[in-house]
Amino acid sequence: MILVEPAGALNLGSVARLCANFEVNELRLVEPKCNPSDKDAKQMAVKGSHLLEKAQLFPSLLDAIADCEKVIATCGRIEHGAIPLHSSKEALTWLLKTSEEGPIGLVFGREDRGLSNNELQLAQKVISIETAENYPSLNLSHAVGIVLHELHRFKQEKKMISEISNKSQTLPAANPVQLNDFLNDAQDLLLEVGFLLEHTSKARMSKIRAMLQRAEIRTEEVSLLRGIVRQIRWAIRSRDT
Repeated sequence: MILVEPAGALNLGSVARLCANFEVNELRLVEPKCNPSDKDAKQMAVKGSHLLEKAQLFPSLLDAIADCEKVIATCGRIEHGAIPLHSSKEALTWLLKTSEEGPIGLVFGREDRGLSNNELQLAQKVISIETAENYPSLNLSHAVGIVLHELHRFKQEKKMISEISNKSQTLPAANPVQLNDFLNDAQDLLLEVGFLLEHTSKARMSKIRAMLQRAEIRTEEVSLLRGIVRQIRWAIRSRDT
């Protein structure tokens, strides 16, 4: 987390608390206009006070981001010149695609005037938080909270997708014979109950086959579906006897 010329001790303390809330482990300050050791800052920081104590100070934004692999800056202005804006989803998911262990930077500007165009141009991506048009200005700590919440949400989504992917890779895929046997069983049943007609059954089952193949259906899933088909067939025949 990088703050450029933060002026208010209360805001600085609130940002430190948010960093602790969302597991941001480093706070960098560029020419701060308030003291990180200020009593009000520490009181607002609560369990984030350790971040204030070890906050690093830099003479310029360029110095603060010198070792960062990726940098995102925030911009509250609509009229920002030729600097392209990115959606928070696009920028933050890009930020999470890093494969290196180096620091990544989230840069927030001054409370009263944000970041200059020259400062914004130091970042690979610039985002602007969408607000109501009649009052677009956000408090610094509020802006930080929104961005960190979004970043945390995308991290959780990425983790969930990774876990699902890893789990699916450990399950054996259904082989063509298993899938074909199931589809034959299902076709017989669907013909029996009148869902399929003889002259269209082949085309409609082809669509079902394509759907299951796109889903990369697994052996145990095919077994489950075959069990359902057999139970339905048993129930129908038991009812008829």
